[in-house]
Amino acid sequence: MTRLGHKRAGLAAGALLLLGGISAAVALLPARESASAAVTTALPNAKAASLIQATSGTAMSDMRAIGDQARVINAALPFANGPLHQAEAFVLKGNDLDQRRALLCLTQAVYYEAGFEPLEGRRAVAQVVLNRMRHPAFPKSICGVVYQGSGTGTCQFTFVCDGALYRRPAADAWRQAEQVARAALSGYVETSVGEATHYHADYVAPRWAPLLAKVAEIGQHIFYRWPGGWGQPAAFSGHYIGEPRDPLSMRPPMPVAGNSVDGSTDGARLAEAGPPVPRA
Repeated sequence: MTRLGHKRAGLAAGALLLLGGISAAVALLPARESASAAVTTALPNAKAASLIQATSGTAMSDMRAIGDQARVINAALPFANGPLHQAEAFVLKGNDLDQRRALLCLTQAVYYEAGFEPLEGRRAVAQVVLNRMRHPAFPKSICGVVYQGSGTGTCQFTFVCDGALYRRPAADAWRQAEQVARAALSGYVETSVGEATHYHADYVAPRWAPLLAKVAEIGQHIFYRWPGGWGQPAAFSGHYIGEPRDPLSMRPPMPVAGNSVDGSTDGARLAEAGPPVPRA
């Protein structure tokens, strides 16, 4: 989730939290942690593969509509039936390096995705990152989740790939984002989104949205969980492995001069451009 662009097409591409791009996940599921057995039993591999394909690669930015038409479509999509399960608290117990890296990556996600959203919305973004880290279909580190896809050019969080990281953050909003991230890594649970692993802005209507279970709408973000057993508590028992990679080494290079980041801004000016306009 990044800033608003000047072009509708750029807006639509940036509006999605580009989630789920783990095309090899299904093949790895049987060999993963103990949770994988419950996950694959509850959701057949063929169904899992179909969902991953629909929410990854170029498919994840395929939209039915943007703007007002998207809002109508999103409003017509009903919320999922059944209880909203509270995620388990996560308390980071890694070494000092793990803690500093995890805090930085989670703060980046909260700031660039929802830094100007209501407090509940910022906390919900942090919860999505933690939920993904515990699900067998996603990386098992905080930075791994946030930077997933950064080496392929198809980032799961668009701010990682679109040059936003090279903008100077607004100090007060960054401080607040860090507080939210620190609390999430110290056991705070945002109950309003349950086991959500996906979200998008309300001004876009991605084609993958009806395939998932809509669970919450906070500010201008709509949150979803996987359908069936894949979105239930038993699926979220993955184990945190620490932060083996330096976030700086995972960051894509700054866009070069002349290459448009969002259809309106040259990469050469990003460093002095100031904070991004909030996506939502």
